[in-house]
Amino acid sequence: MMVTRVAVIGIIVENLDSTEQLNAILHRYSGYILGRMGIPYRDKDINVISIAVDAPQDVTNALSGEIGALPGVNAKTAYSHVITKS
Repeated sequence: MMVTRVAVIGIIVENLDSTEQLNAILHRYSGYILGRMGIPYRDKDINVISIAVDAPQDVTNALSGEIGALPGVNAKTAYSHVITKS
C-alpha cells in the first residue's frame, strides 16, 4: 500500500545558473507534481517558484532536499493533512 501526502514546495532561485539543474530534477519527479507556478522577479534577479505535489513523504523530502542542495537555491516544504492510501 502506498501512502501519499499533498504538499507545497516553495523555492527561491537566487543563482540563475542553477535553473537547468532545477528543471532536470523537477522533470525526474514529474509523476508526483500536480502543478507548478513560477514568478520571475526581474527587479531582484531571482525566481520564486511553488510546486504542488502528491507523493509519499520520503519522495517529497528527497525532492525538496535535492532542490535545496543546488547552489543559490532555497526550498521549504509545507505539508497538508490530506493523506491518501492506495
